[in-house]
Parts: sequence; structure tokens; C-alpha cells
Amino acid sequence: MSTPDLNQLLTLDVLLAEGSVVRAARRLRLSPSAMSRALARLRETLGDPLLVRAGRGLVATPRALELRERVAQLVQDATSVLRPAEHMKLGTLLRSFTLRSSDGFVENFGPALINRVAEEAPGVRLRFVAKLDKDSAALRAGSVDLETGVVGEATGPEVRTRTLFQDRFVGVVRTGHALSQGEITPARYAAGRHVLVSRRGADQGPMDAALNAIGLQREIVTVVGGFSAALALARATDLIATVPERHSGELRAGMHSFALPFPIAPIRVAMLWHPRMDADAAHRWLRACVHDVCAGQRPHGSAA
Repeated sequence: MSTPDLNQLLTLDVLLAEGSVVRAARRLRLSPSAMSRALARLRETLGDPLLVRAGRGLVATPRALELRERVAQLVQDATSVLRPAEHMKLGTLLRSFTLRSSDGFVENFGPALINRVAEEAPGVRLRFVAKLDKDSAALRAGSVDLETGVVGEATGPEVRTRTLFQDRFVGVVRTGHALSQGEITPARYAAGRHVLVSRRGADQGPMDAALNAIGLQREIVTVVGGFSAALALARATDLIATVPERHSGELRAGMHSFALPFPIAPIRVAMLWHPRMDADAAHRWLRACVHDVCAGQRPHGSAA
């Protein structure tokens, strides 16, 4: 089966609207003879004369009358599709976005983001889901619209990223803990009892590699899957939690935080999305909201 010439739709629309070969030719900037040839091709394609002579003019056949409104709508829809996107009206936007983030993001940045969205686009709803791994399949499948976290090896090569902020690890203990007083040395830090955060259940983290490099080793008492669980344990016990500073700001309220006494690489927290959403105006607006909120957020209880 041959592919239909969709350019004929525009010609048919103008012919049926004008009811005249001469006027249709003028509107499409064609010669009358070229327009007559186009009408002949349409008659052959549709198996109907479409416009027939009646005195000095042309009248539409029943088939032409049947098609006129349908063709006009098709041309209007196609023209709309092929135009650049119109300016988005946030006040009337109705949409739901799913954001996937690591433990602590919603607690720290969620309130400001929700307030910003409610103020600019009250018809938009945000749905936050937990980030249990770094696989990009959810972005690719469209079940997640935007993701935040550290870009890793499991991130798909096609995924777009934009840095939100750079973070550093800090130690956190309950108020009154021995490490809440005095100078924190590598030896004092290593001598404490620790809670490790690992989504995959690993028994060591980057802090252990840094300590091993200077001949020290810490005691890891328990392993948990998120920052909030680690900080809840540290708040109620003498365990030491080591977490990203900005990402855990609100979770650390009322606790004592301190800078780690040994060098460790900072982490870059970014937002990630699939390239098919690049040109989507509403998605661009959401990305700008997330970026602005994270840029303006101040860490709670910053370590010295």
C-alpha cells in the first residue's frame, strides 16, 4: 500500500473552503493550471469529482461536503503540531510530576519546592518517591520525571544532568556526646562506634578508605539504608553518623555536627532527566524551580 501524500490535505482544505480553483490558486500562490492539476490528482485519489461545474461556478459534491469539516480540523491540528510551543501559562497548568530522590532531599528541600510550585502553578502536583538505586530505567520509561542524586556509573549515558550543589561529609553525634567537645582528631573519630549508611548493605564506605590510608580503622556497629535512620540512631545513642552536610540539614537539627578531621572527596549532587523532556516547557520550569530552591537553601547546623 502506497503512502498517501499528506500535502494534498492542505490543497483539499483550501479548495473546499474557497469553492473555486482560481481563488484556491491565489491563496496557495499557485497558477490556475497548477491548481487544476492538483484538483485532478485529488479526484483520482478520492474517487470523487469533489467540485463540479454549475453554471459559471463550481459546487461541492456530497462527498466534498462530508469531508470539509474533517479536513479543516486535520489541517488545523497539523499546523498546531508543527508550530513552536506557545508560551506556557503556569497559572492554568494542570500536571503531575514524579521526583525520585535520596533520603533527606524531601525533608530539606521539599517545603521550599512545594511552596514555590504552589505559588507559581497551583494546579501542579509533586509526587516524591524513594531512590533505592542509581539505575536510569525509571527515567527512560517515563515513570519518573526528574531525579536528584550523585551521578554514578549506573547512570545511563543518554541522561541529562545539571549540578545542584556540591556537598561534603560531616560527622554527627547527639548533644552531650564526647565528640561534641574538644578537638576532633582522626584518632578520636576512629575510636568511636559508628553507623554506616549503605543502600546496598556494604560493610565499608569512603570514610573507611580514607582512614585506612592514614593507618586507622573504625568500628562499624550497624548498617542502615538511609541518612534519616542513621541520624535517628545517632540521636538516641552514642553512635557516630557520617552524612552529607547539605543533604541532611533538617535531619540534623538539635544535634552536634563536626568537620571530618581527614581529607575526603566532596560529592556533586545533580538533577537528572531523560533527553526527551529537554524541550518540554513545563519540565524546564520544574527544573528551574528545583535548581533555584537548592541554590538558595542554607545548611542547618553547619559544621565548623
